Amino acid sequence: MGRRGKKNGRPVSGWVVLDKPVGMGSTEAVSKVKWLFNADKAGHAGTLDPLASGMLPIALGEATKTVPYVMDGTKIYRFIVSWGEERNTDDLEGVATRNSDQRPSREAVLAVMPAYVGVINQVPPAFSAIKIAGERAYDLAREGEVIEIPAREVEIDRLDIVNHDDNTTEFEVECGKGTYVRSLARDMGRDLGCFGHISTLRRLAVDPFTDEDFVTVAELEAARPKIGPEDTVRPDFSAIDGFVVETAAALDCLPQVPLSDDAAQRVRLGNPVIVRGRDAPIDAEEACATVRGKLVAIGSVEAGQFKPKRVFTA
Repeated sequence: MGRRGKKNGRPVSGWVVLDKPVGMGSTEAVSKVKWLFNADKAGHAGTLDPLASGMLPIALGEATKTVPYVMDGTKIYRFIVSWGEERNTDDLEGVATRNSDQRPSREAVLAVMPAYVGVINQVPPAFSAIKIAGERAYDLAREGEVIEIPAREVEIDRLDIVNHDDNTTEFEVECGKGTYVRSLARDMGRDLGCFGHISTLRRLAVDPFTDEDFVTVAELEAARPKIGPEDTVRPDFSAIDGFVVETAAALDCLPQVPLSDDAAQRVRLGNPVIVRGRDAPIDAEEACATVRGKLVAIGSVEAGQFKPKRVFTA
């Protein structure tokens, strides 16, 4: 008896900007969204810890090809640091490793903050997805191994105090790829001599998306068509598909090349086309070609011609 083929999902493409709840892992969130949309393919642009909430951009279908561009985008976090205790995970999940009776004043916190703005060297947390000799750091840390993770350069554009009281400080940070907010809490606590760890963390934005793009799991569940095991009528996914952001939105960072229908067809076949229009780029290592706002291809512009490198079918 032949094996039954695996049932494929829908070829839906675009971005779902999920407002991930606390307690849900990033992989779990991707699986949930993939199921809700009955999508054939899904992936996320940047892990968000289970204890963190907020923006987790999830790519469906052809949008998975644009994940690296979103991962490189600037991010904004709002977080609370609890002073007086350092934990091995640098957040609430871990166990205390250092304690202090000292608590910093607002002025003391403000005094150390300039050292954490600009291009800085940062050591990622021991409980992180950084690979050490081919192994994830968090796997080694859970086995009790003492590991040394080398510092790396990260860029922090802005760090502000939102609120401060006797035991905690709430911050907002705007930062680049690879920045660990948990490391900020740990390092500031050490500089202040009082230690600290993250007690709440929320990601507010991942460029180019904003909180206006947010959708919750509950909203998606309510919009998904009810599908019974014996349904013969094709389900109507139009309501839930209304939450999908166009794939091209992820490429706002690239020069834009608008195409006519005829030129778009040539590009889809892998052919170069002449770039037209007063504002069209003359030369660009990477550019985004669209037709009526729909993504056609990523490619280069050389001597006034757009040359496709990666073509999108949806």
